[in-house]
Amino acid sequence: MTTTEIYLIALAIIFTVPYLIWRVFKTDYYAPLVVVQIIAGILLGPGILGKLYPDYYAFVFSAPVVQSLNGIAWWAVMVFVWIAGIELDLHKAWVHRRESTITASLALGTPLLFGCTAAAGMLMYEGWVGQRGMRWQFVMGVGMACAVTALPILILLMEKLAILRQPIGQRILRYASLDDIAIWGVLALILMDWERVGRQAGFLAAFAALSYLFRKLMVWMPERDRWYASLIWLIICALGADWAGLHFMVGAFLAGAVMDNDWFNQEHMDMLRHHVLLVMMPVFFLSTGLRTNWSVGGEAVFIAAGVLLVASVAGKLIGVHIAGKVLKWAPGESAIVGWLLQTKALIMIIFANILLDKQIITNETFTALLLMAIASTMLTVPMVAPRLQRMKEIIFRSK
Repeated sequence: MTTTEIYLIALAIIFTVPYLIWRVFKTDYYAPLVVVQIIAGILLGPGILGKLYPDYYAFVFSAPVVQSLNGIAWWAVMVFVWIAGIELDLHKAWVHRRESTITASLALGTPLLFGCTAAAGMLMYEGWVGQRGMRWQFVMGVGMACAVTALPILILLMEKLAILRQPIGQRILRYASLDDIAIWGVLALILMDWERVGRQAGFLAAFAALSYLFRKLMVWMPERDRWYASLIWLIICALGADWAGLHFMVGAFLAGAVMDNDWFNQEHMDMLRHHVLLVMMPVFFLSTGLRTNWSVGGEAVFIAAGVLLVASVAGKLIGVHIAGKVLKWAPGESAIVGWLLQTKALIMIIFANILLDKQIITNETFTALLLMAIASTMLTVPMVAPRLQRMKEIIFRSK
């Protein structure tokens, strides 16, 4: 068979298997299609399918096919991260700055501390730190992975729970937006290459100057032209960040973060996010699954994933609970906010992909983080839905 035909077989598998699992087993309550696609990526990777059917795996996921799939995956994740940057709403966070700052700081800082502690424990064993990773980079990187909130998936889950446009949903978006800025800032610090610090400083200076000019240009343009101009801007920023030694995804996020959401029709932006998830991101999930590894032993990877999950969830819930006490929230609110903010999903997977690309973590650590992200996301709706129902009943009785 030709490479094109094998490539199309791989695409058919990527899109068919997760969809059938999602539909036939009706997993949407605890595992949305996005989560099923991530799990399918792991199952189709070298650690599972490659071990069970090595000849079949080598035939379908040959080097030329994987290289072609990676091209789609890179572009998909660039666009997805760019949209996440655009959807940051820092204006509302500034209007409610006391509440937002207290909550976001505790929601990020507590799981970061717990995650760093877990990462420090992992340093006692071989096989977790990447070849180019320094100990502080590993600890901070894994710790921040435990603190991440997946803003785009959070939006999807809150739409599913019918609270996105309600006051509590808008509050949660403010907290997640502030944490998103901190997460990418810490990532840039972790990736700082002191041998190329001049190049990185040059990129940041050029980015600041060009951002000013770009914003002026976008205000002047009609909306139909803004889409094309913003995609060109995305590519330029991603290229500049990668050239500077950061990572093209850092550039993609920065490209979106300096853009205003109200430059675009919100319905069109929602459709773009939906279509990127539908059409391109499944390929990214598969390419992510191809990077999983169980060489240190499946048991060790699962234990590490469990420890990181406890650190992540407990840290987020405790941090938000403290914020709720300080700000005198209504009973039950801190649990709902905490469980929603602990959603990891795509952003943490993207974060872990960057750490793996830079060889700060190994494939084994990446696999443990990936399992933690899946479990975190699957817990969200089952833990939040009954709490929301109880809160609605309490409000109804009080009336």
